[in-house]
Amino acid sequence: MPIKYELIIYWSEDDQAFVVEVPELPGCAADGETYQEAVANVEIVIHEWIETAQSLGRPIPEPKGRLLFA
Repeated sequence: MPIKYELIIYWSEDDQAFVVEVPELPGCAADGETYQEAVANVEIVIHEWIETAQSLGRPIPEPKGRLLFA
């Protein structure tokens, strides 16, 4: 399943890692030493977030596309 949720990616000086947040999925985030690793990690976490929500009978938000404007 392709990822269609908005991802916010930034460098964290405190963590010395790239951090990826998924604003449409509360609490869904991951990090990695490289940009690519952080994105790969968040893809796994998104799938786990959705699986957990399904198993608990909770609604899965539909991806809305671009949420923020720079």
